[in-house]
Order: sequence, then C-alpha cells, then structure tokens
Amino acid sequence: MKIVLAEHFGICFGVRDAIAQAEALAQRAPLTILGELAHNPMVRQRLRSAGAEEGALDRFETARSARVLITAHGASDKRKSAWVSAGFDVRDGTCPLVRHAHAQLRLLVEAGFHPVVIGLKTHVEVRGLTEDFPESSVVNDSVDLRMLPERARYGIISQTTQPIDHVRRLVNEIRRHYATAEIRFVDTVCKPTKDRQSALYRLIQMAPVIVVVGGKESNNTRQLVLTCQAAGRRAIHIERPDELEADQFENVDAVGLTGGTSTLRETVEAVFRRLQEISSDQEKSKMEEQS
Repeated sequence: MKIVLAEHFGICFGVRDAIAQAEALAQRAPLTILGELAHNPMVRQRLRSAGAEEGALDRFETARSARVLITAHGASDKRKSAWVSAGFDVRDGTCPLVRHAHAQLRLLVEAGFHPVVIGLKTHVEVRGLTEDFPESSVVNDSVDLRMLPERARYGIISQTTQPIDHVRRLVNEIRRHYATAEIRFVDTVCKPTKDRQSALYRLIQMAPVIVVVGGKESNNTRQLVLTCQAAGRRAIHIERPDELEADQFENVDAVGLTGGTSTLRETVEAVFRRLQEISSDQEKSKMEEQS
C-alpha cells in the first residue's frame, strides 16, 4: 500500500507560536488558558503536562490563576477588557491572521458597511469577531443569506479556517441576491488553511482513501474531511494513530495522509508510521498466501 503524505499538513505557525507562548508562561507562573488553545486533544494534553489549566472565556470564576491567556482563536476587545477590569493579567495568544480578520472587520464597519462574517456562528473565533459588533450577520450557507437585513452596503470577511471556494461562492450569491447593494469583500481565509486545502486537492488525485488527522471539534480539520467526501473519496478522520485498524485498508493500493492546522507534526508522523505497519503486515500476509 502506497502512503502519500500531503505537501502541506499539520500545525500552522499561529497555533505553534501560541503553544510555545503558553508553555513559556506556565513555566514562570500559574497560567489559565481561556478555552481550548487549539481544538486538538493532543495539544491540550501537552499543555496540561506543562502546567497550564483551562478556564472559560466567559466566566471569571473558572480562572485558577491571576494570569490568563487568550487562545489562538482570539477574543473580542470587549471580552479582553472585561478580564483586565476584573484584575487579571491578560496575555494574548491570538493568531496574527485572526488579528488581521478583526482589523478588517473593524475597518469595514468604520467605513459604513453592514458587517457580514462567513463562518460557524457558534465557533469561538466567530464569536470573538462579532462580539464587538452586535449588529453583525453570520452566514454559512445559502439559507442564511435570506436572513440578511436589507442594507445599502455589505462588508464581508470570513472565519480564517473556512474553505476559500465556499467563501467565494457565498460572496457571489450575496452579490446576486443583493444586486443593488455595494459589496466589499476582504479575503481573510488564512494561507495555512488554503495551503492545506490545495495540497488535499492534489492528494485526492493520487489516493482513493485519505486519512485526516485532527481534533473532532476542529473546524479546519472537519473541512478537510468534507472536501474528501465531496470528491468521492473515503475519509478516515482520526485523532490518534491507534484509532487506525488494518481492516480499514483491505484492497487499498494507495492512501493519502494529511492533518489540520491544529494537529501536531509528531502526531501525523506517528500516524504515518502506523500506516507503514499496516502496509507491511499486508505484504507479509500476501507472501504467506502465495507460499
């Protein structure tokens, strides 16, 4: 069984830097991370081992230390200011590309556009983007577009981990549906997400089965899985290498391997080794049958 590793996969610089920041802070003093720094159980386990606790961004009482850290997904200025006013030492682990999305949304609002965010309404990043602008509209499919209020101008950004093709499709639908309105779209999908999606498209051409490594609650990992399925490929979504079973690869000649932007590189490498074991066992079984 041929194993093909995606050209781009796994942890992005924003999550990597936030992990390093959290570990360094936890070494110096007690630290509470306000939420899941990344939606990945291996990352959370690593941070717990470093001494970092987890709290809730919307509940002061969950902080077990005076020093707290905003996750890579970011938070609203309103929320961060509330923690400072409550007497906490607030450190910010927001990904720079999420910061960019916040800045672009603010500029659109200041320019007089009705703010529209393409993404998952309940996702922590989207809540952080919209909390400072309660008039914001969040859309994630065609049905949501019908709920947009009638405005003369719409300013559109997206959650950084949305597939860019999905985002562009919705922007074009907004343009068609609100043909008389002025539409300004700022592409805030991050480059690591685009790179992993593009690499996956190439992988799909090479293998009928794709193993996608990442947290079950990770939006960008889930989007990789959906992309595989939309292309007619069987996707196996796992968080750890021991979730793979040999019978998942019976009569499979080639398997692709990728990981979401919150997936540690060493986890993907461990999955690669597990796939090598399965492939080796397959070869041994065939030789035994032939003999």
